[in-house]
Amino acid sequence: MKIGFNKYTSLIKRLAEIIHSSRATAVRQINKAQVLAYYEIGREIVEFEQKGKARAVYGEELIKRLSMDMTKKFGKGFSEMNLRNMRRFYLEFPRQIQQTVSVESAKKNKFETVSGKSSIPQTVSAKSLKFETLSVEFNPELSWSHYCELLSVENPLARSFYEKEAVNNNWSFRELKRQINSQLFERLALSRDSSQNTSSHFPQKKSLQEKTAHYIF
Repeated sequence: MKIGFNKYTSLIKRLAEIIHSSRATAVRQINKAQVLAYYEIGREIVEFEQKGKARAVYGEELIKRLSMDMTKKFGKGFSEMNLRNMRRFYLEFPRQIQQTVSVESAKKNKFETVSGKSSIPQTVSAKSLKFETLSVEFNPELSWSHYCELLSVENPLARSFYEKEAVNNNWSFRELKRQINSQLFERLALSRDSSQNTSSHFPQKKSLQEKTAHYIF
């Protein structure tokens, strides 16, 4: 029996869609796991530094030593710059992660018994519970490279804008970098301010202004 060309072509197309979809899903899961892991590494570094009274010299020496030891043990990805980004990521961005971690104690209270003893198995450590809470509540939709680029944006409103636009428009890292360098947020903010001070309206700009309206005071 001869296989029809059109039917076979259609089959190949459907199989390709399945493969592309599964690969995209795998990449997203890998990116998510990496971002969450780097956040946890940043937290560990900050907490360790705090025990050392967070002295600048102490922190830099720690970063250098960690970079050498972790690179030897795990390979690429643990340069001094990347470790600093992990530390900054924990301290500065995104805020919702810290809010997630802050509800840990409230969730733990649900497991408290009348006697005051926790019903959580003793094998579950506080750190593992914190990471589990973080993983469930925070769902990073961008790659670590995206988040590192977002860290370069000092304005929290602009940072939030670029993050949402990157997610909604599926921006690549290069596109995100290009938009940040072109100061898209600032240009839209100026455009919105200008439109409020004149009777002229430009329909082609309206949708962009609406997109940034809730970011700009």
